[in-house]
Amino acid sequence: MVKKYVVVSGGVISGIGKGIIASSTGLLLKTMGLKVTSIKIDPYLNIDAGTLSPLDHGEVFVLHDGGEVDLDLGNYERYLDVTLTRANNITTGKIYRDVIERERKGDYLGKTVQVVPHITDAIQDWVERVATIPVDDTGEEPDVCIIELGGTVGDIESAPFVEAMRQFQFRVGHDNFALIHVSLVPTIGSVGEQKTKPTQASIRDLRGLGLSPDLIACRCEKTGLDDGIQAKISMFCHVQPNQVLAVRDCNSVYHVPELLKDQGLIDFLWKRLNIEKTINISEPLKQKGGEMWKKWNELTTAQERLHDTVTIALVGKYTNLQDSYASVVKALEHASLNCHKKLIIKWIEASDLEPETRSANPVKHHDAWRDLCSAQGILVPGGFGNRGVEGKIAAAKWAREQGIPYLGICLGLQIAVIEFARNVCGMSDANSVELEENTPTPVVVYMPEISKTHLGGTMRLGTRPTEFQAGTENSTIRKLYGGGSTVLERHRHRYEINPELIDQFEAKGLRFVGRDETGQRMEIVELADHPYFLGVQYHPEYLTRPLKPSAPFMGLILAATKELQKHLSTL
Repeated sequence: MVKKYVVVSGGVISGIGKGIIASSTGLLLKTMGLKVTSIKIDPYLNIDAGTLSPLDHGEVFVLHDGGEVDLDLGNYERYLDVTLTRANNITTGKIYRDVIERERKGDYLGKTVQVVPHITDAIQDWVERVATIPVDDTGEEPDVCIIELGGTVGDIESAPFVEAMRQFQFRVGHDNFALIHVSLVPTIGSVGEQKTKPTQASIRDLRGLGLSPDLIACRCEKTGLDDGIQAKISMFCHVQPNQVLAVRDCNSVYHVPELLKDQGLIDFLWKRLNIEKTINISEPLKQKGGEMWKKWNELTTAQERLHDTVTIALVGKYTNLQDSYASVVKALEHASLNCHKKLIIKWIEASDLEPETRSANPVKHHDAWRDLCSAQGILVPGGFGNRGVEGKIAAAKWAREQGIPYLGICLGLQIAVIEFARNVCGMSDANSVELEENTPTPVVVYMPEISKTHLGGTMRLGTRPTEFQAGTENSTIRKLYGGGSTVLERHRHRYEINPELIDQFEAKGLRFVGRDETGQRMEIVELADHPYFLGVQYHPEYLTRPLKPSAPFMGLILAATKELQKHLSTL
């Protein structure tokens, strides 16, 4: 079948918003009835994102098949409502490993293996193969593949991928390949004059590498592009004025698709890729796409009209880079929007809650506790290592004792259990073997099947079932999930609650309502006689969607706004 490819590249600076532009473009094409998939190209040498620090590269997103990938794939899944695979994330490491393995097997016997053509061919072959994998509920091959080319044009590490895309445009043909280049139009000086030279230089670099943009998406401040700037970019970058899009800063990234549509992105790609004559779109998919766009518009319109707020304290150790918790924030946003509340997040560095900070920096300590105590709900997300753990335990203790809604994810569940063991069960030295290897009371233990020597790709990863236990029909979280006996969620962890201590915890009111299929691994914990105190071993944030929020997050927002019981009564 004919397949269309839309490549999104970036220039001037990193972090310019290629992921949102790529996701928004895919969403707009899907609302027209097309089946859309996405690929993210990351030029780093790592095989995957699993061993990268969140402070260095943002959140590690986990896919259905257990792939640990760049956070942009989370954007693709949320915007397009698709299920991607680890193959949808291409890295330099994966490509070189693939080529070297083939060389060792003798596939290139007699040839000198080089970047061109062997690496560039491997990249193109990978893209063509992945573009055929069904990703949505139709089970059919996608019509369009959006390819985000990571990094900045001109970087050494992305050069093989740029060259591969240069060759690829001829492999698939002019009518099947379009390029959107995202650039920056900065505002300089006290008079606020917009400058086009960075964009001109970026386009010049791109053309020098053999690629010509079909659309130039210009990132700019809230006012958009000034008069004459669009015409100037058009003239110096060799494109029509309608091919220059102003992507101004919006109140929310959910407004970007509408911004692009209003400037004719769909109409341009429809003609440029000759979609009308080459792809047959079924009426049911057209209708479904139209309904999707209607709901998206309703969501963004409602967001602008929100007045009632809900304040959630996010207690983590990577709060200096908020992208470290990208999916958690999106899950909170989606739940808040569906509860018709405006979300306010109080970012609390966990170590600021600890006694050591009270001595070293009393003001910071006081501010952290003030934010925690004034929040309507508390969330402790996943994480690794010792730093900030005692602060998270203090936050869980405050939530439990004061009746404040609490949601603990992965490490957040383990934190809640450690706190309960210490302060309710009398296990004063309770801890995790991750934090204290020889702890006398190991509440959290290493999973026996997990490697202790290799860190990359060795955790318990991907979608796995959680089964609600007998007698949990009245469980709050079970009701929020719809009352079924099993839920499927994505996991990423090495440690688990010690099964030998479960009876002691449950005797004191900490109920492990969800377990894995063996019944030995704890997945969901609820505290009896509390408005909402929930811990989950999995990561529910990975499956949140703007129009289908995650159940644990919905529970947190509803409980924080004292609407949970009313909501449960309607289920």
